Amino acid sequence: MKRRKFTASFKTKVVLEILKERQSIAEIAQKYEVHPQQLQKWKRDFLDNAEGVFQKKIKSAKTQQEEEKARLLKTIGELKVENDFLKEVLQ
Repeated sequence: MKRRKFTASFKTKVVLEILKERQSIAEIAQKYEVHPQQLQKWKRDFLDNAEGVFQKKIKSAKTQQEEEKARLLKTIGELKVENDFLKEVLQ
């Protein structure tokens, strides 16, 4: 039997349906053809990580750009050193 892969959006949709409590987990499992234990795991993972949504650890776009610029400048420097070394070796 081939393993099925589920997208994050699908898992979220199913977990939100579970949390609404309009149907039992068994009914939802049957509806989406997923084992009830798998749905319990998705629900537990979702609730364990829910706190992170409200934390203020989001980097600003400016900070991300500065980090990207620094990374690119470092790469350019490394390539320049490598290029200079190879020029000396070939002479």
